Amino acid sequence: MPRFQWEGVNRSGQSASGVMVADNADAVGAALRRQRIRSTKIARAKKGMQIQFFQGKVDQLVVSIFTRQFSVMIDAGLPLVQCLEILSGQADDPTFAEVLDDVRRDVEGGSTLADAMRQHERAFTELYCNMVAAGEAGGILDVILRRLAEYLEKAVKLKAAVRSASIYPTIIITVATVVVFIILWKVIPTFASLFAGLGAQLPMPTRIVVAASNFVANYTVFVVGGVIGSIVAVRQYHKTDGGERVLDGIVLKMPVIGMIMRKIAVARFCRTLGTLVASGVPILDGLEITAKTAGNRVIKDAIMETRKSIEAGKTIAKPLEATTVFPPMVTQMISVGEETGALDTMLSKIADFYEDEVDTAVDNLMALLEPVMIVFLGVVIGGIVISMYLPMFELINKI
Repeated sequence: MPRFQWEGVNRSGQSASGVMVADNADAVGAALRRQRIRSTKIARAKKGMQIQFFQGKVDQLVVSIFTRQFSVMIDAGLPLVQCLEILSGQADDPTFAEVLDDVRRDVEGGSTLADAMRQHERAFTELYCNMVAAGEAGGILDVILRRLAEYLEKAVKLKAAVRSASIYPTIIITVATVVVFIILWKVIPTFASLFAGLGAQLPMPTRIVVAASNFVANYTVFVVGGVIGSIVAVRQYHKTDGGERVLDGIVLKMPVIGMIMRKIAVARFCRTLGTLVASGVPILDGLEITAKTAGNRVIKDAIMETRKSIEAGKTIAKPLEATTVFPPMVTQMISVGEETGALDTMLSKIADFYEDEVDTAVDNLMALLEPVMIVFLGVVIGGIVISMYLPMFELINKI
């Protein structure tokens, strides 16, 4: 809903102002009259929209820390507005501080906390706002915030595991590519000129390296342009529905990496849905929100197919099993959770198990990648060096 900046005079004759979330200006005026405030100005507020447009997305770790502090303050009995004022004043991120300040003004103006947070999508996700709304409706906001804090902390940890699994090989491959490119572009031509002056017949490995060097020297612009163009093309293709399905499906089928990404998706699905169900969010809404946070189009489609089946009156486990995306153990445990009425607890246990599996898999991958990368660099760079020295060895033998 839109936000309105209002000014007026309260029943004591003092000037008052604030921001309120409402369908239209008439609704704001009616709400102010109920508070015995005579409005003098009501206009659409633009500040929050400008903040979201010009500022980047708030880091999930910042929101996680805020949620933990917020839950402690609410549990201690501090008023909602005072909590927001304190937390906005001590926020290190200036963007998030302004967001919290806007949320505080909206709440002071009569908006619910969830509706105020919905105006700042770059800080608070749909999952976050729905859970807060459920907490406000049930009078258990402190409990919901505590669950949200636990969920976000585990989500941050999972994201860090994914990042650690991708950063190391990316850096190594990038550095190796740059080094090989520079050697072929600048170093090999010097040796090639020397060998051409000697007029000797070059060994096959040397001829291959010299030919690669000539290709890089003559077509450098095309090589760089081709690499950049390929990256851009893949990114654009991934933005299409068909491309997203194809590329995300390939990722899940890749050796080692695919297994890790599947475990991450399962852990994220179970953690998100379990948190939503435990917070009182309806299962259909929970599945829709969970699908949006899946991180993989194949997983998302499987969840949405499950949602359609549940709308038709089926259980969760059977449709999930029919998608063949989720491991049998997951669907069987979910089935047990449904039968025993402890679905949220079972989902949390599955999430704990798969998060531990992700940690173990990432550690094993890093232990495997280090020697593989060392061997790869040794073979590539060592092969180039040896190929350049082979003609010299032959010349020395002839002499």
